[in-house]
Amino acid sequence: MTQPNNPLHIENKPLRERVLDVLRDAIVSGEFKPGQPLVEMDIAAQLGISRAPLREALQFLNHEGLVEVMPYRGTVVKALTRTDIEELYSLRSALETFALQRVIAQNNPDNAAELRACFEAMLAAAQAGDLKQVNDIDRQFHDLLIELSQHSLLATTWNTVSLRVRQVMALRNRKNRDITQIAYNHLPIIEAIAEADEPLAVRLLQQHISSSGDLLAEMWDDTPPEADQP
Repeated sequence: MTQPNNPLHIENKPLRERVLDVLRDAIVSGEFKPGQPLVEMDIAAQLGISRAPLREALQFLNHEGLVEVMPYRGTVVKALTRTDIEELYSLRSALETFALQRVIAQNNPDNAAELRACFEAMLAAAQAGDLKQVNDIDRQFHDLLIELSQHSLLATTWNTVSLRVRQVMALRNRKNRDITQIAYNHLPIIEAIAEADEPLAVRLLQQHISSSGDLLAEMWDDTPPEADQP
């Protein structure tokens, strides 16, 4: 049974199918912060499980690059350094720009309609004050842009970075005092796509992605200097 104010819970499904998803979601949604220790005993108690399946999940998350084992600290959520985020967002910008150009080249009005429906769902969630749902739909918007590009290799490449992209997006969105603005930030991009104005759409998309700079500055200030060392 879910405990009040408990960010972690397992739905009424087989344990083997849920524990990894729950932990992964807690990390990429920002509930577990970069650098935060993951105390097995505490997490197992919150989830109501033994430590054996938890350790298996943590090993898989380590393989995915979301957690790491630190000397004297045990397992922690992997820190995001300045270099990590710069590399992630430069690649994200390249991938999404390429996707956007392909979407516009298709000249299919259904593409803009699908993206607009995603925006409207995001706005409704924001107006309801549901940040978690906003984060989920924000991720879906950018996943949809990649999907609409109809480029399978691009989609495969996107999948290799999408968890980290989702994590940084969620951390940044937590800093936004007006979460409806998260939704509205996507609207000019959709309108430019609908008008098939590629230069404007590309510029707006790249500005949208680079707007994570405020989060980067805060994270750099919070990151110990040695974290960026080789």
